[in-house]
Amino acid sequence: MANGAKGKIVVGVDGSPASARALRWALRQAELTGAEVEAVHAWQIPAMYGTAAMTLPGDQLAETAENAMTEAMDAVAGEARFKDIPVNRRLVEAHPAKALIEESKDADLLVVGNRGHGGFVGALIGSVSQQVVHHASCPVVVVRAEN
Repeated sequence: MANGAKGKIVVGVDGSPASARALRWALRQAELTGAEVEAVHAWQIPAMYGTAAMTLPGDQLAETAENAMTEAMDAVAGEARFKDIPVNRRLVEAHPAKALIEESKDADLLVVGNRGHGGFVGALIGSVSQQVVHHASCPVVVVRAEN
């Protein structure tokens, strides 16, 4: 690692094909650099559901988010090539862009997919990716999803 390097790669994981590609990219980079990988899955109650979503207990929502992260991580990090690379997992209750920007403060690199579960499927870059590119405290790699 270079002077001032923290040895940490943060990657956003949301279960989408784009985030799986981002995780693979981050794991390959960790192989090359010896950096640790921190996978961040952020979740929040969607505003469009309003108070109706509040009928679900918070721990049930957190459990659903944790299950989604485990499934997404196991699909990639469990690949034979990556089994020996340690990945720290963080589940954060916050808007994904806000959570990733916060995590970027202690990272050398932030890796995200170019679009995940957002609404405008035809967009070249998702809203979360766009926000982190502009506001992260470290360099950002946006991994393009295959069409």
